[in-house]
Amino acid sequence: MTQRRSGSTMPSGSAPQARARGGARAPRVGFVSLGCPKALVDSEQIVTQLRAEGYAISPTYDGADLVVVNTCGFIDAAVAESLDAIGEALNENGKVIVTGCLGAKEDGAFIRDTHPSVLAVTGPHATAEVMAAVHRHLPKLHDPFADLVPPQGIKLTPEHYAYLKISEGCNHRCAFCIIPSMRGPLVSRPIGEVLAEAERLLAAGVKELLVISQDTSAYGVDVKYRTGFWQGRPLKTRMVELASALDAMARARGAWVRLHYVYPYPHVDDAIGRMTADPATGGLLPYLDVPFQHASPRILKLMKRPANSEGTLRRIEAWRAARPDLVLRSTFIVGFPGETESEFAELLAFLDAAQLDRVGCFAYSPVDGAQANALPDAVPDDVKEERRARFMAAQARISAARLALRVGETMTVLVDAHEGKTAIARSAADAPEIDGTVRIANAARLPVGSFARVTVIGASEHDLSARAAG
Repeated sequence: MTQRRSGSTMPSGSAPQARARGGARAPRVGFVSLGCPKALVDSEQIVTQLRAEGYAISPTYDGADLVVVNTCGFIDAAVAESLDAIGEALNENGKVIVTGCLGAKEDGAFIRDTHPSVLAVTGPHATAEVMAAVHRHLPKLHDPFADLVPPQGIKLTPEHYAYLKISEGCNHRCAFCIIPSMRGPLVSRPIGEVLAEAERLLAAGVKELLVISQDTSAYGVDVKYRTGFWQGRPLKTRMVELASALDAMARARGAWVRLHYVYPYPHVDDAIGRMTADPATGGLLPYLDVPFQHASPRILKLMKRPANSEGTLRRIEAWRAARPDLVLRSTFIVGFPGETESEFAELLAFLDAAQLDRVGCFAYSPVDGAQANALPDAVPDDVKEERRARFMAAQARISAARLALRVGETMTVLVDAHEGKTAIARSAADAPEIDGTVRIANAARLPVGSFARVTVIGASEHDLSARAAG
């Protein structure tokens, strides 16, 4: 889980802290952001609006006049973390507004039962409601001469990459998930609005756009792929057209575009055909994040997921035949109610056949409100954890073998950070925070946020080591 707290990092892209006319101190808001990239974008939108209205963002609890906590409620561990974060903010500051997915639970009563002293509770993607609560409890100062917000908005990610959220909500009703009850059905953003945001981000120096949603492949389904407009020309509200437009935009600036949360619908084949053959030139990367979740047909049906693992393997084969350099990442759940040892073995066999590049795995956790809670034959916790460990060990062997094939290859990487004299970078195969890294020795001279050419000299289960090329 991604966690960003007000006391640990300042938002990137922020202007100097605001002061009203005459030097008056601007009201200061602390921010705690928990959860997935979709929640992070919600946080960015709220912080952007705060700065647009003259509020300063405090990096500490004691420097804030109030604190906003953006919560996650996806699994029990996330619920506990969110409740702890609210309690910490109340203890350290005392004035707290709560937003996010957990805020939607029981219309806010769930949070108020635990923390009755919070000032307000809203659900996710509720910038207007959060701002109304801030206005009630911390009125803004008027300073019409301050230029507070950069065109790309306030971002909580490093300045060289940014998440681009293309829709809200989800039309799926997976038995293990309660996101539709929190974020509602699919609502696609107008394609012109998405591309305008992408253009602002790239113009501000962002080198990588990470396209996110609950179901990226379904973009535009809710509006019947209606025609929108971008720079005066018509463009369908559909994933393939969006990916093509983003690809052209990124190539013009030598930047990357990466697709996340892609379901394996037939039209994904068309997007693969548009992926760049050389990441050094920028564009849509040969990378797909596809949540397969399991391989047993019976378990997939219980999950209310597509139940055709053989068809999935054929699609993976077709994708790789079209693009041999395609990198596939996925996530899986083990220990789902009723999962037998033989069905877990089916999952391991699928993993071996699919040879996925990047994989995450969760032991099933019952989430309050999920349909799966009513299923019989719950798997004991120790068995779930044992299966998760076996799954990850199997994937580690696959990952190590696939990465070993890259030793000797020269590739383009994006530098994320430095550790002493070592530059920490990512290749086109690596999304930030969830995938591996490329460690470049004696490369402190490479600026963070820059592209570099490197030659791979070593590989481990998840990461590569390299030296600067040339």
